Formats: sequence, C-alpha cells, structure tokens
Amino acid sequence: MRKSTIIVLALFAALFLAGISAGEPERVLDQAIRICLSCIGIG
Repeated sequence: MRKSTIIVLALFAALFLAGISAGEPERVLDQAIRICLSCIGIG
C-alpha cells in the first residue's frame, strides 16, 4: 500500500473514534427519529 493510503486510513480511524467518544451516534439517531416523526405528522 502506498504511504498516502495509510495516512488517510489513520486519519479516518482517528476521526471515527473522536466522533464516537463525543457521543455523535446517539445525537444523529435522535435527530433522525425526530425528523421521521415530524414528516409523518406525529411529532
């Protein structure tokens, strides 16, 4: 593998772990539920 590929993969992994540690998956899921409920007229 080329050096640039390894650097990009390492950057992706670092940002992925930073997002998980900041609680982003729960926030995204919460927003998705709210948008879906408002679209169908419940929320």
